[in-house]
Amino acid sequence: MKYNTMKPIFILIFLMLANTICSVAAPPADAGKIIFSSRCAGCHNINKVVTGPALAGIDQRRPMDWIIKFVHSSQTVIKGGDPYAVALYDKFNKIPMPDHPDLTSSDINGIIDYIKSSAITGSASETAPFRPEKIHPAYLPLSLNTLNNWGFAGAYLILVFLLIGALLALVKVKSIQRKMSGKG
Repeated sequence: MKYNTMKPIFILIFLMLANTICSVAAPPADAGKIIFSSRCAGCHNINKVVTGPALAGIDQRRPMDWIIKFVHSSQTVIKGGDPYAVALYDKFNKIPMPDHPDLTSSDINGIIDYIKSSAITGSASETAPFRPEKIHPAYLPLSLNTLNNWGFAGAYLILVFLLIGALLALVKVKSIQRKMSGKG
């Protein structure tokens, strides 16, 4: 009986890739924090005024339906003549807030929950603007300080060696085929 060596290799490659994907693409625990960090933190801080107003206590200042409408389209609310929105627009040098119509009410509630929890604990420095290493820790270059990164680097190197080996084997097979056909 002939033993097929390709099957164990494919299983090994599949398991290594699955392990790498699972360790690298683990979902974040707090969606509100992620949305705030990726969409809001460039212009807003929780406790400090930056390009836009500080957001601590926003749920106390405005009703939730107003917040949702403003996040979806700030210019619509401003052009509608809302006095609070017009005052914000004027106070912050008439810089319009980008529209976020794709955010659901649930997403916006998650952001507000994150703002409330961060304002209470005072962890606003965690989302300070111009600190991408704090805002998006996944954007940092890989380092070999943690076990997960060693696993990723090891899987990557093994995959590179397997690809190089496969290419060398294909070159050897092609060379043998040419010799057998008399062209080499």
